[in-house]
Amino acid sequence: MLLECGKIKKYFRDRLVLDLESLQIYADDRIGVVGPNGAGKTTLLKILSQRLEPDEGWVKLYTRCAYVAQLEPPEQKKISPELAAKFGVPPVWDETMSGGEKTRFKLAAGFAMDCPLLFADEPTCNLDLNGIELLERRLVEYRGALVLVAHDRSLLDRLCNKILEVEYGKVKLYTGNYSAYKQQKEEERARAEFEYEQYISEKKRLEQAALERRQKARALKKTPTRMGNSEARLHKMGSQKGKAALERAVKSIEARIERLPVKEKPSKQEVIKLDMPGVKQIHNKVLVEGHGLNKSFGEKIIFQDAEFIIINGAKVALLGPNGCGKTTLLKMIVNREAGIRIAPGAAIGYFSQEIDILDEDRTILGNVMADSIYDEAFARTLLSRLLFKRDDVFKRVAVLSGGERVKVAFAKIFLKNLNLLIMDEPTNYLDLNSLEVVEEVLREYDQTLLLVSHDRRLVSTVVDQIMTIKDGKIKTFHGTYAEFLAREKAASKQEGEEVEKQIALLENRLSVILGRLAMPAKNDDPEALDQEYHEVLAELKNLKQLKKDKSQPD
Repeated sequence: MLLECGKIKKYFRDRLVLDLESLQIYADDRIGVVGPNGAGKTTLLKILSQRLEPDEGWVKLYTRCAYVAQLEPPEQKKISPELAAKFGVPPVWDETMSGGEKTRFKLAAGFAMDCPLLFADEPTCNLDLNGIELLERRLVEYRGALVLVAHDRSLLDRLCNKILEVEYGKVKLYTGNYSAYKQQKEEERARAEFEYEQYISEKKRLEQAALERRQKARALKKTPTRMGNSEARLHKMGSQKGKAALERAVKSIEARIERLPVKEKPSKQEVIKLDMPGVKQIHNKVLVEGHGLNKSFGEKIIFQDAEFIIINGAKVALLGPNGCGKTTLLKMIVNREAGIRIAPGAAIGYFSQEIDILDEDRTILGNVMADSIYDEAFARTLLSRLLFKRDDVFKRVAVLSGGERVKVAFAKIFLKNLNLLIMDEPTNYLDLNSLEVVEEVLREYDQTLLLVSHDRRLVSTVVDQIMTIKDGKIKTFHGTYAEFLAREKAASKQEGEEVEKQIALLENRLSVILGRLAMPAKNDDPEALDQEYHEVLAELKNLKQLKKDKSQPD
């Protein structure tokens, strides 16, 4: 056992944000922490790692631990050159690094501490797909216990053997990875619905039985009109006994109703089906195309004579490492820059990472309804699924968190009269429940979508084409993300085999040159052989470095 705690409670003002009865963490635990935005996940990590005192309860930490924070600098600001090279960062912390570089550095610093227990708060924040895959591999190799807050479902499935859910202040532990947790939650919901229906059915049965006995008791009061006095007295005595028996039966039934274990009605999740009734249809085969695209910032070339085509109705993911030009290309399309052609009638909705389409002085509902083609009932259903329920929709945008603003911006864009959605990291800062709603809505969306996202599950589920940016060019793959990865793996393997063949040929050539230099023939030119030796040696060195780079995780 590495850690144990009990009776943990934490309040913010008078609100109970965390209530944890007990938890033990063992050496082989890999725990994913999930829950809505603002539920208290970061607070829980800080309490468990003894960076924050609980208001009630206790924590016993029996080992050293490392903590990778989302918003704070690393605990140590220098790492070894070897580790820095593996994570693609400088060996010394620098505040001018990009968001992705800062995340990579903090992760490297956390691993460098070599602790038996690692806490990580949103370790995929600002990482591109290559960075997330690198992190995943490093965490798989990590020999200690893990407790991490993450919104990457693929990461939680690959790494975790337990899921810790923080919801409405309560903390509950589930065994298994994220998919197993989701299945258990569905089973809990189904069981709760069954128990509620049984409770309501039994309550109604007992209430009906009580009603029938009350009616019989009232009927016994009446004496038949043609009955004599003596008969009436006997009837009255019998009625009183019968009435008393019935009243006792009613009280007994009422007592049984009171003893029934009360079951709360489980909340029903609204199902959103989007047929986009008011959307202006477009009949061009090609919706967006780019030809001869050139773009650079200073000496850095982003695009050089690049080309692409997006077919009407396609769902395209634009992939590539941080800084390769993904957001730049989206803005070039939205701004219709030179070389970009967009079909007439195309109505573009652009979700930018800056979330600059919201009016902070208006309410959530006011923002969403400003350009909505749907009625308020539909808009409120979508907002409810995104966890803006009842009077929440009347909050002003100015008071919302970053994650809440993302959800409002998504709803606002989606409810407009659009036939081309361009979305730049729409799931940043979203909790898992909201992320899955966004995924469902995009999957149901029947118009054209161009998406930049580092969420592998979202890309796998939604898109049917992949566009990549590399060396100033744009390439398109027609197929799913899984098919794209399979092709990339096969191509990499083939390239590796070609490198191996070239290395073998160069090594043979080097042996021949060395032999001729040791015992030159009459017609051999030692200077030419020496020059060829150094040329072959340099080429061999380059190929071996290429082979080494390919064998290393990205």
